[in-house]
Amino acid sequence: MWDSLNSLMGGFETALTPVNLLWAAVGVLLGTAIGVLPGIGPAMAVALLLPVTYGLEPTGAFIMFAGIYYGAMFGGSTTSILLNTPGESAAVVAAMEGHPMAKAGRGAQALAAAAIGHFAGGMIGTILLVALAPAVAALAVDIGAPDYFAIMVLAFIAVTSVLGSSRIRGLASLLIGLTIGLVGLDRMTGQSRLTFGSLELADGVDVVIVAVGLFAIGEALWVAAHLRRGGVEAIPVGRPWLGRADVKRTWKSWLRGPLIGFPFGAIPAGGAEIPTFLSYVTEKRLSRHRDEFGKGAIEGVAGPESAASASAAGTLVSMLTLGLPTTAVAAVMLAAFQQYGIQPGPLLFEREPDLVWGLIASLFVGMVLLLALNLPLAPLWAKLLRIPRPYLYAGILFFASVGAYAVGGEALDLVVLLIIGLIGFGMRRYGLPVLPAVIGVILGPAAEQQLRRALQISDGSMSGLVDTPFSITVYVIVALLLVWPLVKKLPPLRRGAPS
Repeated sequence: MWDSLNSLMGGFETALTPVNLLWAAVGVLLGTAIGVLPGIGPAMAVALLLPVTYGLEPTGAFIMFAGIYYGAMFGGSTTSILLNTPGESAAVVAAMEGHPMAKAGRGAQALAAAAIGHFAGGMIGTILLVALAPAVAALAVDIGAPDYFAIMVLAFIAVTSVLGSSRIRGLASLLIGLTIGLVGLDRMTGQSRLTFGSLELADGVDVVIVAVGLFAIGEALWVAAHLRRGGVEAIPVGRPWLGRADVKRTWKSWLRGPLIGFPFGAIPAGGAEIPTFLSYVTEKRLSRHRDEFGKGAIEGVAGPESAASASAAGTLVSMLTLGLPTTAVAAVMLAAFQQYGIQPGPLLFEREPDLVWGLIASLFVGMVLLLALNLPLAPLWAKLLRIPRPYLYAGILFFASVGAYAVGGEALDLVVLLIIGLIGFGMRRYGLPVLPAVIGVILGPAAEQQLRRALQISDGSMSGLVDTPFSITVYVIVALLLVWPLVKKLPPLRRGAPS
């Protein structure tokens, strides 16, 4: 623990340099501004701004990403509260109580409760990250190829089981991602796969292009197809502040949220959606004002937002120590690590200590900046909501195209971006979740490599995949995930025959 504290102090020395402080502030501002715009969540914000960081050194780039991540999460809550339009799935719960509060003239209090909830959840979650991440990394050093493959199978099954309206749609999305991940040269044999004779595709499809295409282009096309005439009028927020009665009702919610959000963020269970709903249910059960729920209960904003922010810190535990993205944003950030030639995993804390601890320290700095900037700037974010949708999404298409072209400087990249954008549009049309596809693209090649490595070690025997206690445990969890929904559908047993 003391080693972690000493490393964290070194991280603060890195994060508090003037240049890195600037990048943290820029990240928080950009993330919040983009997250506030309707339909744009943290994943799209990070994907859109990923090409912007190409010229930065890695530490500054990831400090900026951390600011974008947390800023965009708060921005998504702003649209939920003011317009009943969640900027991301984790902000859906904020709309359930925040929007009725806004319509009742208490939008300022809802925004303040969300902002302080993000601050409290992020701080507590990051403290847990400091305490647990090195220990997880130390344990992960002994994990072999069979264990890594088992973890990736767990990630595939968990993310397809939790997200979407059905498992079939989740698996279909995963297969789309795995197929895109196959494009390029086989890492072991050098044989080309799905390149259609194009040399430009020999290196595969860049993950940045996939993320921008599925999130930004797909969402822009989807919104354009459903665009209605007339803008949405934003609700004035006034001056954000909380009275003594509001603080008395919310402080316990701010502290309970991280206890629910952090563990769910660290496991491949679909991100912050589940813990925010669990936090909402918990607050409703514990509240002395149950009759206000559904009509604008401030606890229903404070608890879930705190849980969502702590969940974001939990995702970084899995990403930094195992290289396992458990949310769409973590998947895009993993692509950013790969962009710099850095592979997250057990050895990351040894090989890149300055980067890792500087990033973790910047989370604390970003939280303070987020609270300091967003409370007074809430009225400005409300004005951003009045940008006409056609102009907004035209700008997104332009920015995404420029970013995709900057990846490799090839015209083919723009064609691939459009094709993947059309796939993203089709996925939204038929209710396929996007996250399994992104995780399939990123983890698919790594899973294939670990599978083949495990089989080589065991001379082709399938038993080599289950020859460690860790892998057996993981597969038992996978089996439970697959069987439990079927068990729940079984008719209840009769306790006795009717007389």
